[in-house]
Amino acid sequence: MTPTLVQHHPSAASGPRGTRARDWAEIQERMLVPLYEAVYARLEVGPTTRLLGLGCGSGLALLVAASRGACVAGVDDDPGRVALARTRLHDEATPGTGTAAVVCGGPADTADADCTPYNLLTAFEPIGCAAGDTDCLTPTLAEAVPLVRRGSAVVLTGWGPPERCATSAVLRVASRLTNPQRASGGWRAPLRDDLENVAARAGLRPDGSGRVACPFGYSDMDSAVRGLMSTGLFDAAIRATDPAQVEKELVEALHPHLREDGTVWMPNVFRYLIARKP
Repeated sequence: MTPTLVQHHPSAASGPRGTRARDWAEIQERMLVPLYEAVYARLEVGPTTRLLGLGCGSGLALLVAASRGACVAGVDDDPGRVALARTRLHDEATPGTGTAAVVCGGPADTADADCTPYNLLTAFEPIGCAAGDTDCLTPTLAEAVPLVRRGSAVVLTGWGPPERCATSAVLRVASRLTNPQRASGGWRAPLRDDLENVAARAGLRPDGSGRVACPFGYSDMDSAVRGLMSTGLFDAAIRATDPAQVEKELVEALHPHLREDGTVWMPNVFRYLIARKP
C-alpha cells in the first residue's frame, strides 16, 4: 500500500492558485491512494476498463488505473490541476498502458469521436463534510451517467463517521471562520445514506460498499497546513478573514495530531459505494 507520510516541499500554503495545485499534487492527493487501490482491486480494473474520473484532480487516481492497463479520462474544474494531470499521465504512465485524456470542463468533453461508452465512472472526491456538497455532485453525475454503458459500475465516495475521522475536527475551522455566528457553519456530520441518496437521484442501483482507512500523514506542520489548504475547503474562510488567520487557526487545530518526531498524523476512514447503471 502506498505510504501517506509525505515529505516537505517548499511553497507557501496561501500562495497563488498554481502553487496550490502543485501542493495538492505533491502533498495531499496521495492521501486517498488506499481508497483508489481498494476500489480498483474490488472491480478488477485492467486492460478492458474504460474509466471516466470526475474531479480527477492532478490525475493520481487515473495514473493508478492506467498502470493496471485501463484506458482513462478525467475532468476537473481547476486548470492548474488539469495541467499537472496531463503532465503526470504523459511522463509517468507505464509504456503500453491504456490511453489517457484529461480536460478542464464537463464529462461530455471527454467523449471520443466514435462515442465509445465508458464502463467505469468514479467520483473519488469525498462528499459528506460540508453542507450542500452532495447536491453539487448531482448535476455532474447527470451529465456523466449517459456516457456509461448499462450495467457498469459508478463509484461514489464519502467521509466516514466523525469519530473515525480525525481530520473532521480540523475541517470545522474553515466553517467557523467563514460564519462565526454559527458554531457549525457549513460543516456537517456525514449521514449514513449520503452516498445512497446521491446514487438514487442519479437513477443508479446500489451494488455494494466498503470502508477504507486513509490516514493523513505529513512530514511536518508546514506540509500539513499546505496540503489541507490546497484542498479548497478553506477558500471561503480565507475570503471571510485572511490567509494568515486561517493558517494560524489551522495550526492550532492540528497541534493535537503533532507527534514527538515533528510529523502530523490523523487517522481517517472513508466509505465508497458501488452503484450500477440500470
